[in-house]
Amino acid sequence: MTFYYRLGHIPPKRHTQFWQPEGSLYHEELMGMQGFQGIQSLLYHLRPPTPIQEILAGDPAAIRLAPTPLLHHCHLRTATVPEGGDAIASRVPLLANRDLCLSVARPTQAMDYWYRFAPGDELIFIHSGQGQLETQFGRLTYAAGDYLLIPAGVLWRWIPMPQVPQQMLVLQVWGHLDPPPRYRNDRGQFLEHSPYCERDLRPPEALETHDEAGSFEVRVLHGGDPTQLQMTRYRYAHHPLDVVGWDGYLWPYTFNIADFEPITGRIHQPPPVHQTFAGPGLVVCSFVPRLLDYHPQAIPAPYNHANVDSDEVLYYVSGTFLSRSGIESASLTLHPRGLPHGPHPGRYETSVGQDRTEEYAVMMDTAQPLQMTPQAIALEDPDYSYRWRGPEP
Repeated sequence: MTFYYRLGHIPPKRHTQFWQPEGSLYHEELMGMQGFQGIQSLLYHLRPPTPIQEILAGDPAAIRLAPTPLLHHCHLRTATVPEGGDAIASRVPLLANRDLCLSVARPTQAMDYWYRFAPGDELIFIHSGQGQLETQFGRLTYAAGDYLLIPAGVLWRWIPMPQVPQQMLVLQVWGHLDPPPRYRNDRGQFLEHSPYCERDLRPPEALETHDEAGSFEVRVLHGGDPTQLQMTRYRYAHHPLDVVGWDGYLWPYTFNIADFEPITGRIHQPPPVHQTFAGPGLVVCSFVPRLLDYHPQAIPAPYNHANVDSDEVLYYVSGTFLSRSGIESASLTLHPRGLPHGPHPGRYETSVGQDRTEEYAVMMDTAQPLQMTPQAIALEDPDYSYRWRGPEP
């Protein structure tokens, strides 16, 4: 959930006549969640957003899952994923369940079409790179450390800055992502104890209205879960980004991980203090540079814990992670339910006396078990499961 925002030109009252200079009406579009009960925005187009010139094709896009392996902790070295393609074609799916699909991507090309994810929201974390995201709500500029939250139904095109290496983590959700409810009051406003607030959310910067005829391709990814996805391609005779103004509570935004203000304490704080977003069957957390525990007998490294009801995924961005060894930038670990995990040997003891950490990482906990894809298995570090036993004698 975001707060109210407006951009461009809109009429003084909704659902009323709004005339273009040459004498025709602007075309109003309501984009909203949960039928007519959730947050929504009203957009005003030069032309109706509905006329499809041609349905081009339906391309299979289902995520293939590998057979369930023996239960074990996993480490995926995603820095080795090859570069190439645009922001959609370059995606390499790694983990999925019926609620979500997690991918990494290293695009090198701008998209020459527009794209929409129909089942829910997409959250893209920019590990490295710069560029722009074009949407019907306006343009967003992104840089390293940014989360881009793109609500379901938003039409967008990814334009990376040339010659700037791009690396991103992509989360597709069958539903909607919001700031955790405990950070907000009953009116939706962020509370004083929340680790970020409205000022940290960056809305679209500028609205560019296109009035162009031609041939414009739009691709819509749809399906009931990750294993049923299909990409349908459409052709429109007019530019899809023809919005002159909009207002409401539903819009894409960026939020930089460095603007997350960490919550610390005298003794070790559990992962929920790092929570950044919540969605159906999952939470997303941000680990950022912070002061460590300051009780005189504190042990800053996390205690051993068992994920009884969730699978835990950690994507390591930068810095030396306090509790792990053998981890590199762009490492991704999966600690599944059914097995306890904790600091690697020696990390518990050597954390004593440390007063701060400079790590950045993104964490996800999922309510449903995650399955790996064949692409994930190809990236797996086979020794990771044994790292807790310490060095060989």
